[in-house]
Amino acid sequence: MDSHFDTRMMARALQLARRGKYSAVPNPHVGCVLVLDGHVIGEGFTQPAGGNHAEIQALQAVAQDAAGATAYVTLEPCSHHGKTGPCADALINAGVSRVVAAMQDPNPVVAGQGLEKLREAGIAVECGLLEAEARQVIAGFVARMSRGRGRVRAKLAMSLDGRTAMASGESQWITGPAARQDVQRLRAMSCAIVTGVGTVLADDCALTVRADELGMAGQGATLAASRQPLRVVVDSSLRTPDTAKILDGSTPTLLCHDEAIDAPRNIVATGVDRLPLPCGENGLDLVRLLDYLTARQCNEILVESGPRLAGALLQAGLLDELIVYMAPALLGDRARPLLELPLEHMVDKVQLQVEDVRKVGQDWRFTVIPC
Repeated sequence: MDSHFDTRMMARALQLARRGKYSAVPNPHVGCVLVLDGHVIGEGFTQPAGGNHAEIQALQAVAQDAAGATAYVTLEPCSHHGKTGPCADALINAGVSRVVAAMQDPNPVVAGQGLEKLREAGIAVECGLLEAEARQVIAGFVARMSRGRGRVRAKLAMSLDGRTAMASGESQWITGPAARQDVQRLRAMSCAIVTGVGTVLADDCALTVRADELGMAGQGATLAASRQPLRVVVDSSLRTPDTAKILDGSTPTLLCHDEAIDAPRNIVATGVDRLPLPCGENGLDLVRLLDYLTARQCNEILVESGPRLAGALLQAGLLDELIVYMAPALLGDRARPLLELPLEHMVDKVQLQVEDVRKVGQDWRFTVIPC
């Protein structure tokens, strides 16, 4: 098979993989294309946790014998028993003759064992085609498996003069409907959304995924909104009122507070848990919080907060990416800044690398990473 055809088929597999980004977690969202005699005979992508992996979906879509086919998969087929059986075994049993994987699985439970099992069965195996693209598709999963912490991204909205709210705290709405729709999609692909008590008190935010605001077709929107991310409130002194929308118990919620508080207020809402954390001069221990989220298999962690929490995460080196929406408006010099960063000298500036810039409605979205 020529390399151009292989690349096209892997690109299709990556396209399929992206369909699972709202529903596959905590599993990586993977795509698979089965080809026989130059024709696609089956396709699939990872189903919600507990459901079929991409390879099984593709095999089940085949209306004929898959013997002799080539399987293009965006991630090494698994070799272990989890909630489903090993995909490597399924491909072997189906009689495929060749497997092209975009990348090796960073999960230490797999880590090349799936590819080796395929080779031992006499299947031709190639790995590394469009690897950079495949890694980006499942960046949160790769981060959690390789460094023990998922990808942490901060969503921020600002005016053209870099302000996020008026001095009074009024902030709704800086950006337009298209940007807010884009944020809904960011939420939908996240495992956890972290905010601070200041944002809760100012906005009484619900931080839920709303199907009617995703701008997606019916079934896709329903699937995306059916898996609500964990809501996390960083609230050292437990100032979040009982009546706050974020404590309504409609979706799993975590209230983080100072472990030194002797008698934490009783949270009676079903689905609301407390997490006591060490608290220092700069607030709660954010590393411990991220460790906890890792233990809960959170691949993608979205921060939607005010300037203090976002600034603390950046200063601690815990932010992997900032997604900044800029509105064509001015809020003036009395308005609040984007981040709380007590920098005094130019040499202390935080250097950022621009990864992407695009127009979203009447606003602009910048995706940047700390250097």
